[in-house]
Amino acid sequence: MDTRRGTVAVAKAAERRNFGQIIKLPSGRYRARYADPDGHRTEAGHIVRHNAPHTFTSRADAEAWLVDERRLITSGDWISPAARLNHRREKAPTMGEYAPRWLAARKVKGRPLADRTRDHYQELLDRFILPTFNNVELRAITPEAVANWYDTAAVGTPTYQAHAYSLLRAIMRTAADPTKNSGRPLVAFNPCGIAGGGSSRSQRRIRPATAQEVATIVAAMPERHQLMVLLADGCALRFGELAELRRSDVDTTNAVIRVRRGVVRSRSAGVIAKTPKSDAGIRDVPIPPDILDAVLDHKARHAAPGAKGLMFPGRSAEHLSPSAFYGKATKKRRGKTDTKGWGWYEARRLAGREDLRFHDLRHGALTEAARHGATLAELMALGGHSTSQAAMRYQQAASSRLAELARKRSEARGWTPSTEQS
Repeated sequence: MDTRRGTVAVAKAAERRNFGQIIKLPSGRYRARYADPDGHRTEAGHIVRHNAPHTFTSRADAEAWLVDERRLITSGDWISPAARLNHRREKAPTMGEYAPRWLAARKVKGRPLADRTRDHYQELLDRFILPTFNNVELRAITPEAVANWYDTAAVGTPTYQAHAYSLLRAIMRTAADPTKNSGRPLVAFNPCGIAGGGSSRSQRRIRPATAQEVATIVAAMPERHQLMVLLADGCALRFGELAELRRSDVDTTNAVIRVRRGVVRSRSAGVIAKTPKSDAGIRDVPIPPDILDAVLDHKARHAAPGAKGLMFPGRSAEHLSPSAFYGKATKKRRGKTDTKGWGWYEARRLAGREDLRFHDLRHGALTEAARHGATLAELMALGGHSTSQAAMRYQQAASSRLAELARKRSEARGWTPSTEQS
């Protein structure tokens, strides 16, 4: 065959279009190509043309490829087909390689992660995610692999399970986003699609402490820490808020506590006093009249001196550490002298409430407020919640308590539940 005549025949088969060319080859297949959108030229001065990485069996397929290429150029996401092919051939990063980079670059609302949040994410990676996916390429993490991992990760600890899944989902979402990876997604899609996987259903039902139980706990605590129990139970304050409370924050004249800061602790940054995560955390909380005298007495005898003195100082007037407050419970030893306990753990043991966490006092305070008719807005203000969802938990808890009281009232009047009702 005359080579020149064959070349001319192919050239005549090339279809001139507004964008690119479709050429019918002697084999009957079609080649698609287009001029470099940036006008680059070869060393010989010819316009650089980009060919499809393969030929097509039909003109329609070649046309579709050109349409996709033009869309990439228009959107600003275009790179040459050859560069894309080379990128696909490159070894994709593993989770163990990608996760540290993701954690270092992660921002929320334009701000770097808080130290405590970063430490928590690192713990989730080390304990739950990397043991399974450390050496697995991101593109090899399938929905099936995620589902199998989810069924075995953090079993028995629903909160950790939900947090670990949420973190994995966030990492894979970033990996699938071309705008976060130099215009090229590392995975075709996010494989984390488990409905409700990021939410936990707490298996622990909180039983609020009774007034007598609180009184027993207060009496068993060291005097310098008794007011912390009263303020958690009466004002719904968090441990971190109490640890950062200053003399100037406690206005006994107007019976109000001004919550402006809280203490957070992290392995990387140590102890930091900072403002709350949301504006709702900054609030004024009324001091219940029945504990005002205790506040005055504590302020006079135990608070550090000066307007900025800590209400609950630790050693050397530093922030009180959790270990110094919680202490340990008495340990019974058969045939030997018992190990004497002290602090919160010992006080709750003496009250017969070894299940009670310090944070449960805050829960009880908010539930009690709801039981006495506090509106949703009032609960949000008291607890420093930025969303109604958190405050609604206490309204629901109060409703449950009212139903329980109604049931006990009926039982006291001789009513007994039927089989269907029990």
